[in-house]
Amino acid sequence: MPRNLLLAVRQAFDPAFRAVAIKTAAVSAALFAALILAMGWALHAIELVGIGWLDWAIKALAGAGAVVLGLMLFPLLATMAVGLFLEEIADAVDAWHYPDKPEAPGQSILSSTVSTAKLVLVALALNVLVLPLYLLPGLNVFVFYGLNGYLLGREYFELVALRRLEPGTTRRVYRRSRWRIFVGGILITLLLSIPVVNWLMPMIATAFMVHEFDALERRHAGT
Repeated sequence: MPRNLLLAVRQAFDPAFRAVAIKTAAVSAALFAALILAMGWALHAIELVGIGWLDWAIKALAGAGAVVLGLMLFPLLATMAVGLFLEEIADAVDAWHYPDKPEAPGQSILSSTVSTAKLVLVALALNVLVLPLYLLPGLNVFVFYGLNGYLLGREYFELVALRRLEPGTTRRVYRRSRWRIFVGGILITLLLSIPVVNWLMPMIATAFMVHEFDALERRHAGT
């Protein structure tokens, strides 16, 4: 698994990746800004106690909390962006590392975006649901990386696997390797939660999961 992540990081310098990296970062930034603006608008519209200075103080704290929440949800927003450019990234990985493999049938942009959007909405709902746990020091780290590791590992795996497999087969492969995919998801979440680094990570995470899928494919072909 570390080797596959290293391969993905190395390919970030591939010219074929640069344009995709810029587009992915731009879409991720736009989604992040939209989330913060929406939270800010909602906070501005709320009158909490009717006392000017107290309302201002509460909204200031809530606004800071909204920014923190936005940063915590960034991995999910970045995953949303990657659905638009999945095929470009995965095709570049295949061309460089697996030129002898048959060309992947792939998914349409609409299909990959819709499937990504569904999972992101579920993930957002679950993250909001466990939000009180994020306030508990120590436990919040396990909750954040455990929940998002599961969600992102499964999402990136399915996005990549569905390029070559039917949905039913994809689910069976996932069930056989769920723990490895879960650990991969934790690695993705960890890197996506690092400021600055996270703008490139959706692309690297996709490339990483292409390598992981190939490793699982070869493992099960030999059993």
